[in-house]
Amino acid sequence: MNKPKNKKVKTASPNKRLRGLLIVVILILFVIVFRIGWLQFVEGATLKESMYNQLVTSRVISPKRGTIYDSTGKVLAISAQVDTVSINPQSFIQKDENGDVDEYKTKAYQENIAKSFSDIFDLDYEETLAKVSSDSTFQTIATKVEKDKIDRLTEWMEKENIYSGINIDDDTKRYYPYNDLASSLIGFCGYDNQGSEGLEKYWNTELTGTAGKVVSYQDAIQELIPDENQKYVAPENGSDLTLTIDVTIQEIAEKYLEQGCIENDAGRGGNVIIMDPTNGDILAMATYPDYNLNDPYTPTHISSKEWNAMDSETQANTLYSLYRNRAITDTYEPGSVFKIITSAVALEEDLATTDTANAYTCEGYYTVAGQRIYCADRAVHGNLSLRQALEKSCNSAFMQIGQKIGAQTLYKYYDAFGFFDKTNFASIGEASSTFWNLEDVGPLELATMSFGQRFTITPLQMITAVSAVANGGYLMQPRIVKEITDTSTGAVETIDPVTVRQVISKETSEEMLDMLESVVTDGTGKYAQVKGYSIAGKTGTSEPSPGAEEEGNVASFAAISPVESPQLVVLVTIYNPQGENQGGSNVAAPIAGQILSEVLPYKQVPSDNSVATESEKITVPDVTNKTIAEAKKILENAGFTVSTNGDSNAIVSEQVPKKGTSLSKDSIIKLYTENDEARVSVSVPDLKNKTLSQAKQLLKEKNLNINVRGSSGLILNQDPINGTSVEEGSIITVTLQEQ
Repeated sequence: MNKPKNKKVKTASPNKRLRGLLIVVILILFVIVFRIGWLQFVEGATLKESMYNQLVTSRVISPKRGTIYDSTGKVLAISAQVDTVSINPQSFIQKDENGDVDEYKTKAYQENIAKSFSDIFDLDYEETLAKVSSDSTFQTIATKVEKDKIDRLTEWMEKENIYSGINIDDDTKRYYPYNDLASSLIGFCGYDNQGSEGLEKYWNTELTGTAGKVVSYQDAIQELIPDENQKYVAPENGSDLTLTIDVTIQEIAEKYLEQGCIENDAGRGGNVIIMDPTNGDILAMATYPDYNLNDPYTPTHISSKEWNAMDSETQANTLYSLYRNRAITDTYEPGSVFKIITSAVALEEDLATTDTANAYTCEGYYTVAGQRIYCADRAVHGNLSLRQALEKSCNSAFMQIGQKIGAQTLYKYYDAFGFFDKTNFASIGEASSTFWNLEDVGPLELATMSFGQRFTITPLQMITAVSAVANGGYLMQPRIVKEITDTSTGAVETIDPVTVRQVISKETSEEMLDMLESVVTDGTGKYAQVKGYSIAGKTGTSEPSPGAEEEGNVASFAAISPVESPQLVVLVTIYNPQGENQGGSNVAAPIAGQILSEVLPYKQVPSDNSVATESEKITVPDVTNKTIAEAKKILENAGFTVSTNGDSNAIVSEQVPKKGTSLSKDSIIKLYTENDEARVSVSVPDLKNKTLSQAKQLLKEKNLNINVRGSSGLILNQDPINGTSVEEGSIITVTLQEQ
């Protein structure tokens, strides 16, 4: 048997193994070099940016919003420093000794933080806990936080040894020192400090400014790396605005507007505009009802019970109606105030004269295209001049005037007076007027628009046109912002008045002022009279359009004063007044008179002593710093009655009314001493529809004084209104409704 031969096994030589290993190494090195090159040259820029973003942190610094001032320098809107508190919820996770999450400690820690947050910031605990224990990397806890609460937070953090996870960042909060003053005009800011309504929204770009930032570096665990190259980009604060309105005049307008709406049960409220006709400056723009700018989401004109009973849609509509500046956002039929325009056109075109007798005839109605159109209350005015037609507000006469002028000429002047265009008022929401197309104006349309019905304009358009009639014929663009101040440089940009065009001649303007003064002295505007001042004006009462009867009448009055050199134009518009007398004569004219009775003296407009004299009244002397006995003797010798609880030897520290007040004989002067702990207040009685003697007796019983406007008749209105709490000795002004 043959023995098998052993096979020879080939083994790799060392050289071959080394060559194979070298090839593998070279391949690996090639891959590494290729990868490095790829990262360096292909993805380098992207990776560099990614690394930079991981290392660099940028914090935004909010700019301070510009301040809004009135024309006298009073602050209407200002931003103050507050803070925003946010958290990094992942920072609150607690771990055990091995680095594992300790769920029990984490829960307790989160609950403690949530409880403290809810206590300090008045938050809902469950909602706050949900944020603290969330899986997100960022949650906002509270915004617009004021200093006292931030101090409480930092004290608590020090006490609890919490140094990370809670962020306190600078922010600003908008404040309105006068709360509801000019609310529909000024508007407010949202939670993001951006304007939401009114001037705040329209001028948002100028007021906001530009945000700044701090750029710094952080490590892998998000800790800041100290670096002297940290970049700080300062914010550019917003510019300041100076308005044309005057706080004092605005307050006067709002006071009498509110009283007028309440007294006349005007369900849809009203508005007042006061303009300087010489330059178009808006001195006041009031809307009622209004709202609190510091709490714009809670209406103040209704009870909380009524508010809570509304569904969400009704609540939203209610708030929207409050936010609207109805002087510019809502249109209305101006009614007989528009007869000012028709008269001015007729005079300018030499189609009428002021005092030509028997120029127009009124039988109580005028027939147009076979249809009778009546005067108010179907009054028969007989034969009239243009002046008399204005005084009596005769629709028949103005339909005849409109026919004589013609639609084409009227439309030419409507355009010139600015009724076909917006006024370019520097706020949001200005509405457009509605007129028939010229080719669609027939006899009926011509007739009704001649006395101000069946077309709509804004109150701002109406007062701008009336101002043109008052100032010599020049249409001025309404101005509300007169200066913009760069808070960084102090540079002031002045917004100059803009004259749009001349509409009528100076002669026509003077003739119109003369006739409109007659409306106040001898016509329907007599309740707008102010002792010592010349007033021109025109009443208006417009009926709702067919199909919109629920809107009710609109009572209005346009006043110009003083007649010889107009400085003020006032337009009062009251929507849907209730009661027997719903017209502009009884509703709006007295409000205009009340406003002018305070604004004219405030503006230091000289009074005309030839119009009315105060010689029958007595000036109250100054008796402060005298003994009660001395003061009583002085006052009683002057013809006054004295009321006081002080001892005869006590020193008078205050008197009501104050020195310099003009009062009739036997008026009451209330004296106080330093020992008087409280002032004596009484409730003003209801004097409306009372006789003057009845009113005097009611006021005397409450130690109140009376100031009378007018010469006879029942009391039309009063200031302050009934139910107002006033000090003894205060003066109650009443207006008599002449028969």
